[in-house]
Amino acid sequence: MYAERLARAGLVTLAFDHRGFGESGGRRGHEDGEGKLADLRAAVSLLGGRPEVAPGRIGLVGVCLGGGYAVRAAASDPRVRAVAGIAGAYNSPAWFAERMGVDAYRGALGGFLDRYDELLPAVASGDGEAAMPGAEPYAYYGTSRSASPHWVNEVTRGSLHSLMTLDALGAAPLLAATPLLVVHGRADAYCAPELAAELVDRSPGKKEVIWLDCREHIDLYDVEPYVTRAADATAAFLHDHL
Repeated sequence: MYAERLARAGLVTLAFDHRGFGESGGRRGHEDGEGKLADLRAAVSLLGGRPEVAPGRIGLVGVCLGGGYAVRAAASDPRVRAVAGIAGAYNSPAWFAERMGVDAYRGALGGFLDRYDELLPAVASGDGEAAMPGAEPYAYYGTSRSASPHWVNEVTRGSLHSLMTLDALGAAPLLAATPLLVVHGRADAYCAPELAAELVDRSPGKKEVIWLDCREHIDLYDVEPYVTRAADATAAFLHDHL
């Protein structure tokens, strides 16, 4: 959806499935953090070789968890000129440990490692165990709302270890030369607004933040007027900074 909106706004746009998901290869249903960063580097290389793309004018846009990966990738790839996150998950191991307590955090990581290759549902109805528990993720991923022939409702427990050790927030100080846009809902039970605000505060370069009055995290997936506001703001930001 966002790729189509950005393309209509005059931006050459590449959307792809990360390894392990959708139509891409790789280990199915496994969240490979370093692999996803490698995928983003490969995407930048591919775009840079296209005749319709100016190599010095490439940006990254990520939605939800993709926002965290986009920030991490932009911080370590000088070919990326600007980065935007929409409803982004700016994970921080230190933030998790502080709120859970370090013993509980380390215990959770140990449990994921002990059962690393075991599969569990990505979402579940009711109180069922899932990587993304609760009614809100199920309302999107567990229904026809996001139906895809390439999606399977299972991930590895090792994926949760990857997510809880991903340090997207720690990339903030490295964005001094990379303009940053954060579009986030004021209410978000799954990608903390506190982390979005902290990312902006810690980033020393040019930055913009847009807070939308969403009721849920998934409003920024497909609910108007939030999607249009986010897409328009992102297109304007990229036109200004690329």
